[in-house]
Amino acid sequence: MPEIQAFPGVRYNLGHVGALSDVVAPPYDVIDPDLQSELYEKHPANVIRIILNRSEPGDSEDAKYERAARFFKQWQSEGVLESESDPAVYVYHQRFEYAGQSFTRRGFMCGVRLQRFGEGNIYPHEETHPKAKVDRLKLTKACKANCSQIFGLYPDPENRAQDRLDEAVAGVAGIEATDHLGVKHTLWPVTDLKVISEVSAILADKPMFVADGHHRYETACNYRDYLIETEGELPSDHPANFVMTMCVSMNDPGMIVLPTHRLIRGTESFTADEIVSRLGDCFECRVAGEGPEAAGDVWEEMEVANDQGLIGLYATKDKKWLLCKATAAAEQKMQQLAGDHSDDWRALGVSLLHRLVIDDLLGAAGHPKPTYVHLVEEVVDGLKGEGTLSENESDDPFTLGALVMPAELEHVEAISLHKERMPAKSTYFYPKLLSGLVFKPLA
Repeated sequence: MPEIQAFPGVRYNLGHVGALSDVVAPPYDVIDPDLQSELYEKHPANVIRIILNRSEPGDSEDAKYERAARFFKQWQSEGVLESESDPAVYVYHQRFEYAGQSFTRRGFMCGVRLQRFGEGNIYPHEETHPKAKVDRLKLTKACKANCSQIFGLYPDPENRAQDRLDEAVAGVAGIEATDHLGVKHTLWPVTDLKVISEVSAILADKPMFVADGHHRYETACNYRDYLIETEGELPSDHPANFVMTMCVSMNDPGMIVLPTHRLIRGTESFTADEIVSRLGDCFECRVAGEGPEAAGDVWEEMEVANDQGLIGLYATKDKKWLLCKATAAAEQKMQQLAGDHSDDWRALGVSLLHRLVIDDLLGAAGHPKPTYVHLVEEVVDGLKGEGTLSENESDDPFTLGALVMPAELEHVEAISLHKERMPAKSTYFYPKLLSGLVFKPLA
């Protein structure tokens, strides 16, 4: 793993703001306008005013970034935010419920030395888009800080690094917050140099895989390069050479990956028989239920089988669910369609769904961006026309529904090491990390 760095974080002064739960927020890219407004109302110092400042009437193009920077500076001068007295790494636990089970995902936040993707042992698994990176770079330049952490995974079969940090905070009261989904977040600063050194040694030479925050990671590289261009070469230990990162062991018991199902508009509407005919010998298909509500039964079968080659398709024309299993013919067809990709990439459920099923066999290449949902209940509501629309989303009915298996951590590792990137929304790492627990100054 690249070099890690303890840093003196900037954190909320709880004596000033009261409850930490009132001033934190999810990552900027999962906040819709309704939640943005709710967070604005929750507390006058909520971190939303920094990570996703809203536009105001009469604003210039960059006014919201300048306003965010003013809040960040003002809150520090007023004591709303205060700096850690010593460099620290921050143990971070998230306790949550999923499918009737309780989980605790453990990690720690630190600075991680930046490497451009492809130049070291930090690997991406998703594509990035220029617009988002421009937005985050403007915010970084204005605030001169990492305002949200990226999410990095590293292999550690015995969880030695995390266990050593947890030993260091055993019996110490943590700083707690509960988010809008009921997830409990707990933070402990660790300033013991011996402990930090031991953890750094355990992580030496391990790769890191970016789970979430690809745009923020590339933005951190762009900001570092911007400083070099404008100010000259930076000292090796300059804070801009490191990006704030939540590091989580791929072997942590609380590390789960959830599915991202698809609701699609703008394609031809099919009957189940028409889909079966189109899929031909590439899939073995059978009707697995009727009506949107049968999605739960279809998904239960898929979860039990745990097979990337299984896809659930909803035929909106006759309201039937199909359970479709990829065959050897599908593998051969994928080699023709995606010969520039690895076997691991071609075998992913999301790759099969988009490259083979939707784009090729169903002839729907170029369809509008899908609506991505994570819960089967959201699939059912969407197909029944009862789902909540996000901003700029059409109210046209969906023409196809798809249940797809999530890529697992072993897929993330294998495909990343091939230096490939997965199709969009191949993974959903739940729960999201909170913004506002710690800021990392870059000056």
